[in-house]
Amino acid sequence: MARKSITPSTEVLLYADSEMDADMLYFGKVFVPDPFIAFSHQGKRIAVVSQLEFARVHKESQFDEVLSLEAVMQEARSVCRKAFVYPGSIVAHLARRRGIKAFRVSDIFPVGVAIQLGDLGVKLEVVEGMLLPEREFKTDEEAQAIKQGNAASSAGFKVVEKLLAKAEIRRGYLYLDGRRLTSEKVQEAIAVECLKRGAIAANTIVAGGDQACDPHCRGSGPLRANELIIVDIFPRISSTGYHGDMTRTYLKGRASEGQKALYNTVFEAEQEAIKEHRSGKSATLIYKSVREKFDAAGYPTRKENGFPVGFIHGLGHGLGLAVHEPPRVNPSGSRLRSGQVITVEPGLYYPGLGGARVEDVIRVRKGEPEMLSQHGYRWLIR
Repeated sequence: MARKSITPSTEVLLYADSEMDADMLYFGKVFVPDPFIAFSHQGKRIAVVSQLEFARVHKESQFDEVLSLEAVMQEARSVCRKAFVYPGSIVAHLARRRGIKAFRVSDIFPVGVAIQLGDLGVKLEVVEGMLLPEREFKTDEEAQAIKQGNAASSAGFKVVEKLLAKAEIRRGYLYLDGRRLTSEKVQEAIAVECLKRGAIAANTIVAGGDQACDPHCRGSGPLRANELIIVDIFPRISSTGYHGDMTRTYLKGRASEGQKALYNTVFEAEQEAIKEHRSGKSATLIYKSVREKFDAAGYPTRKENGFPVGFIHGLGHGLGLAVHEPPRVNPSGSRLRSGQVITVEPGLYYPGLGGARVEDVIRVRKGEPEMLSQHGYRWLIR
């Protein structure tokens, strides 16, 4: 397998389930829980599915042609005879029958299948970047689906704010209905609220104190009063597969001057950075500008006791059928282009003081970006 940039003469090949693989879901617009073959040929999108899925995929998907796995397998077996291997022989048979010289595949294409195809003489070109580059630029319909995901996120934040407002402070901990309020309890409440809005909220982050200083720590155990709590909700709408992704930071009780300064610095950076996301702007320079503002405000990024602190992640990432997808707003980012949907999420993390992150979602345009998320920024809960 040669790793090359996209060659127009080659067709796209996928072997994956569309429940988890964003490319496959985008390619056919149908949820199938088991891996199946899909490929392009002369501008058409073709799927090979079992009789279990055949009628449904034919009715619900956007594939131009749906082939019966059982029928194609029988054909391939008759040609390959003893050398038949699944699914490589099926792909090789279809490629020969249709005159396809090579396929483009993503860098997460199953290596076992790739080896099969290589042994059968089928050429594969591993694409650098997105297999389906059009995924990066969202239509109005896709933007609306992402808005729906963020509406579920917002509903989750409302539940969090109600729980924190209702919670009592006892001996430094938060109590609700006589029991300590935990990250797990808040995560559960968020999941239920998102489910009511047709969304699945998996791996939601509710991390307080020093747990929040690891940006992807989900958080666990009792929540404490007077500590910063990062809540990151990125639900997936069940009907479309598109995600929302928003973060808010809270504190129940009384904030120290250091906590106030940390939060306000992050919030102001986020609001300023949102305005900078315009078509033609350098993603790298937008990121560097935020980093420089943090440094100037006295929040350097460095290592303490061998661990990174400060602004230790990128400013944002693409959002759509995957939670993290191109483009990236980080030290190696490229110029922004109209139609890209991007999170804007600066954060600062210092063990002992805590972590703060604020995240919203925008769609890039020539002028001011289009906001695809909406929720208030009240962070101090008395």
